[in-house]
Amino acid sequence: MTGSNHSSSLELLGWSDFFAAQVEPSETDLAPRRVASVHRARIEAIDANGPIGLKLPVNANTADFAVGDWVLADPLTGMLVRRLDRKTLLQRRTEGRNGQQLAAANVDTLFIVTSCNADFNPARLERYLIMANQAGTTSVVVLTKADTVADADTFEQQAMVLQRGLPVVVLNARSEDAILALEPWCGVGQTVALVGSSGVGKSTLVNTLAGAGSETLQKTGGIREHDAKGRHTTTARSLHAIAGGGWVIDTPGIRTLYVSDITDGIDALFSEITDLAPLCRFRDCTHAHEPGCAVQAAVATGALAADRLERWRSLLEENRGRTPVLTGPRGNKIVRKNKY
Repeated sequence: MTGSNHSSSLELLGWSDFFAAQVEPSETDLAPRRVASVHRARIEAIDANGPIGLKLPVNANTADFAVGDWVLADPLTGMLVRRLDRKTLLQRRTEGRNGQQLAAANVDTLFIVTSCNADFNPARLERYLIMANQAGTTSVVVLTKADTVADADTFEQQAMVLQRGLPVVVLNARSEDAILALEPWCGVGQTVALVGSSGVGKSTLVNTLAGAGSETLQKTGGIREHDAKGRHTTTARSLHAIAGGGWVIDTPGIRTLYVSDITDGIDALFSEITDLAPLCRFRDCTHAHEPGCAVQAAVATGALAADRLERWRSLLEENRGRTPVLTGPRGNKIVRKNKY
């Protein structure tokens, strides 16, 4: 593990000083491996030499691991010893499920994919942006199927105003030009993940990035013409090499993305409101009816869109209602789950 060539090979997989610093002196004989896919009863991994087996301890729960995780394993037996702390973690709360569902770990950039048709939904894009902000990843909105419409610029402008400084890329997912358009975020050792609803071209884009010679091409499907809804062709998260460098994680299509326990992500998305809040007369201003409210003043002058403020308020209320809270005597706190 300490050889320079070995370290260099690991860096191609996304290994960095952040992970190396977590390896204890007593663990230098263990082998770093990156989780490539997670299944109900097994985990598949890769190391500097390619795909490699990973045995799980008897009490291990695969739900505790995410694609993109780095783990240490016994090089002789292949037994997983422990998972290293994550640099970033994309997760979401789903209806009828306790706790967060892990989507992907150690992702540098999140490609939020939507298409230039009826699937385009600014409110849903905001939810993806909140998830990325909370995780600490860079967000890029990718507009696919631009070749099927005459007004792709309209979709681009609507996406750009969702968050300050948000990169928006318009492309045809099947074209090799897509690789060039996304190249700034797909360098050697970089990890990107794709999220979006079914039928927007995520799997097609993964295949384009992986290259025609890839052994792990994703299945692709069509969409229904009347509502632009797609079929679920990706059923599990998986890690794929990008031709020329980098790694991409595809994810199953997400119909509903609940907001829960991500206040920081909301603040980052609505930074114009966050910046104005300290200027309000009252420290606990709700930006609804108080006199001297800087946010309401911005709405009155047109500097802030009224519907933008309403979406902020709605998401904040949903986050507050869905976030589990600790109850009970001090020192004996329990988590109270809100009903979904």
